[in-house]
Amino acid sequence: MSIKIIGAGFPRTGTTTLKRCLEILGHSKVYHMKELIVNPERLHHWKTLAETGDTDWEALYSGYDATVDFPGYPWYKNHMKRYPDAKVILTVRDFESWYKSVDKTVFRAGPQTPAEKIMMMGKLLMNSRVRNVVKCIKFFKKIFFAGELKGRFEDKAYAEKVWNDHIAEVKDYVPADKLLVYDVRDGWEPLCKFLGVEEPADPLPHLNKKENFKEMLPKLMKGEMV
Repeated sequence: MSIKIIGAGFPRTGTTTLKRCLEILGHSKVYHMKELIVNPERLHHWKTLAETGDTDWEALYSGYDATVDFPGYPWYKNHMKRYPDAKVILTVRDFESWYKSVDKTVFRAGPQTPAEKIMMMGKLLMNSRVRNVVKCIKFFKKIFFAGELKGRFEDKAYAEKVWNDHIAEVKDYVPADKLLVYDVRDGWEPLCKFLGVEEPADPLPHLNKKENFKEMLPKLMKGEMV
């Protein structure tokens, strides 16, 4: 199945909402970091892409026709070369709110306190699935925090520069007729106009707010899609 939509936006820019919107609008399955955590056996495809710039696209995206969020976004250019007819959606939001959201969620994903770390060590020893999921989270942190942000996320000014540079790069690289710069707060209209489909009658869903992140992650680690 060919990928028709390529998400180029950073995590925590409304990508979970966009995933659900695309599904409502008829896309059969939309790849997202959630999909990788639920199916961590696909990690090797992403590692190959990171190392070589190519991968077994058919096996990776079997059953999917769109991709948003990590792990797809860092390689949006590779995706465009593989799927030249695909459209690109760059999700954006106010930098301040994005920075706070990342700080309270994915930046602190994983055990933080000594008790939580001890508990996680026990799970890692006893549960192969947890070990595989942890590898996916480490891959994300390596690419996003260590790579994209050069280990300087806590340097807010630097993080803002990376944020702005990424947005500028996507706008410069993607042909204007194939790109939608999209804030999910703008609702259905710009998205549906870009895709050439009618707007649904129901309001646009807003999902994965920071207050439910801690509740969501353990379910994903168990293999439950939420």
